[in-house]
Amino acid sequence: MLQVEQFLTMSAGLETFALKEEDAIKLLACQTHVGAANCDFQMEQYVWKRRADGIHIIHLRKTWEKLLLAARAIAAIDNPGDVCVVSARPYAQRALLKFAAHTGSTPIFGRFTPGCLTNQIQKQFKEPRLLIVSDPRVDHQAVTEASYVGVPVISFCNTDSPLKFIDIAIPCNNKGVQSIGLMWWLLAREVLLIKGKMTRQTGFVLDDKEIMPDLYFYRNPEEQEKEELAEPREVKEPWPGVPPPEVAKIDEVVRSIGMYQTIGGVEPAKKLDFSMVEPVSDWAQETERAVQLDAAQQQEWGASTQNSNW
Repeated sequence: MLQVEQFLTMSAGLETFALKEEDAIKLLACQTHVGAANCDFQMEQYVWKRRADGIHIIHLRKTWEKLLLAARAIAAIDNPGDVCVVSARPYAQRALLKFAAHTGSTPIFGRFTPGCLTNQIQKQFKEPRLLIVSDPRVDHQAVTEASYVGVPVISFCNTDSPLKFIDIAIPCNNKGVQSIGLMWWLLAREVLLIKGKMTRQTGFVLDDKEIMPDLYFYRNPEEQEKEELAEPREVKEPWPGVPPPEVAKIDEVVRSIGMYQTIGGVEPAKKLDFSMVEPVSDWAQETERAVQLDAAQQQEWGASTQNSNW
């Protein structure tokens, strides 16, 4: 505990590790300082004050100090694949995957399979050196198994989160969509800064691309579909006088039937030839003729039945 206090005092005095105004504005805009109505007795040290409506306000300077401590612990792992990040909360899964992609850690999103850290027979068995969770209450199974195998745990904790088996608690609003995404973004940036893959002057830039905080935010699939439908699509106009390919195919089918439809109008259908049909003068005679033909046909069928030898 004494070493942690010395580190916090040392980091607070250095300009490199000091909380910048831009980062403080981002934390306030994402409501990272807004806690819950309840407060755990171990989280009281991170609470600045309590509002009139009962909501606890988190001290952002302590949030920043614990974030730097967690970043140094993550950067101390030689193999980034030995760092395992876990989140069962759907709002944090996008941020978790982005953090794993940028830092090289191993992600476990969705439901955490019991025995993933303790049962060696399982296919998903892992032996991490460090575990990071988004919420100790939601990810309690991973935290409990980490305590069995002696793996240190870093967690984003709200004012009502239990700190049992948590080694480094980062106080923040871990229930907000923007807040949890911003915290994962800040943690990834500080880890890469300590490793020397980027500098404060260049900002969060990887492969000549600036990584913005909203890349870590959760996006509703329904809203994405609405945005895609709302975007205007460019329709290529065909050359003048040339019908589109779909119309050309329809024209071929219509031409084979006998009626050709053009863009300007519709050509008249071809007349059928009725010259081979005899004209009808008396409809009564036609009826008698049909009856006689039927009777003659029935007689032929009867004669063939009698003569046939079964």
